[in-house]
Amino acid sequence: MGTPLPRDPIADARLNWERHGWSDVAAPMAAITAIMRTQQILLSRIEAVLKPLGLTFARYELLALLSFARSGALPMNKASALLQVHPTSVTNAVDRLQEAGLVLRSPHPTDGRTTLIELTTEGRSLAKRATAVLNSEVFGQSGFGDQDVDQLIRILGTFRRNAGDFSG
Repeated sequence: MGTPLPRDPIADARLNWERHGWSDVAAPMAAITAIMRTQQILLSRIEAVLKPLGLTFARYELLALLSFARSGALPMNKASALLQVHPTSVTNAVDRLQEAGLVLRSPHPTDGRTTLIELTTEGRSLAKRATAVLNSEVFGQSGFGDQDVDQLIRILGTFRRNAGDFSG
């Protein structure tokens, strides 16, 4: 993080919105902008923790997802759906992880059109180490209080459900 600004630029932007006659959308604009900035800050923290391990957050998410699978393997299309990313993004992550010896591709035993992604022993070990570091240095030190976390989960979960992210 750089030097903190003397004032909140998002609060200033909200005032500018109001001054320009957009008062009816000034608060939602400020909230959305704050969420976007918060995402940047959190991603920066996560990437700083993962970089020494040779991972990006996208690659870590795939390793973690595979580590939770009972067999340590998933079809690529299922990994894409569960991670909520385009199949091309999963293919890119798998390419990099395979080059690093962390995952293997193999044909699905019963569906010739499907490719499985499987963790290697090294991939499982790295997923475990990365998770421990993230838990310690990011998730365990989120900067949010317990009540804030519960409210964020509720508010953002409702938003995501209403946006069609999930139905349950």
